[in-house]
Amino acid sequence: MTQLGTHIDSEAPRLELAHRTSDGIEVTLLWCACHDTVAVQVSDQGNLFEVVVASDQALDAFYHPYAYAAQQGLGYELPLLKAA
Repeated sequence: MTQLGTHIDSEAPRLELAHRTSDGIEVTLLWCACHDTVAVQVSDQGNLFEVVVASDQALDAFYHPYAYAAQQGLGYELPLLKAA
């Protein structure tokens, strides 16, 4: 598995606020109470990245994680789209 991105301290407990799956891509919104930080974690076909976002942008980042990853300069490969 390839991991990219900025991470919240993995030792700190995190609460899953939301989760969605679509075409093999899993997106999870996580909150760390001890640091009061929010992150969006994306797993697609064995690749994993996580971006820390401002709390007022959490829901937008949850629905548009690739835009936030690009904004933070993370390198990733977009999954191939299935033919209709």
